[in-house]
Amino acid sequence: MTNEATIAAEQTALDWKLPSSRKAAIICLILTETGVFSIFVAAYAFYIGKSLSGPMPRDVLELPILSTICLLSSSITITLAGREWDRDRPGLFKVFWLITIGLALLFITSTALEWRTLIYEKGLTISTNLFGTTFYSLVGLHASHVIIGLILLTLVLAFSASGHLTRAHREHVEMISWYWHFVDAVWVVVFTVVYVIGR
Repeated sequence: MTNEATIAAEQTALDWKLPSSRKAAIICLILTETGVFSIFVAAYAFYIGKSLSGPMPRDVLELPILSTICLLSSSITITLAGREWDRDRPGLFKVFWLITIGLALLFITSTALEWRTLIYEKGLTISTNLFGTTFYSLVGLHASHVIIGLILLTLVLAFSASGHLTRAHREHVEMISWYWHFVDAVWVVVFTVVYVIGR
């Protein structure tokens, strides 16, 4: 090995470092949560049409088009917020981050209104039948993740507004964005299985 090759190899060894512990943690979290959601989706799919009594999905479910558009659009706005953060434009970062929160609030409000209608007007509760049990378990699991995401998004906005969010927190913001994209991706699966295939 030549002297130049040895120096290059040593430089490569010096340049390499362990991956970020935050990134490793969020990847492990997402993989774990993917497994959990997979179990709930499989259970829902397995029990489609096996309820002995009504109401059935086709009788009570309506396509949540507007709320789905809101949630999926929030992936775009959080990406735009991240770009503005990278460009050192805190004002635009806050605007896009706030829009993301607003879209998430619209989604969770729509889910709450859907549940209110299902429970009080259509008589579907978690104990009504297999459909009710699997529906509220799966959609509720997703809603709980949206609420957790909303809390994280709101904390970031509060820290940003108070001036406590600095360049040193870039990775924190990025990891929350990763989590939010995961929540949106899971909704695509839930929407497809519950509101398209399951009806």
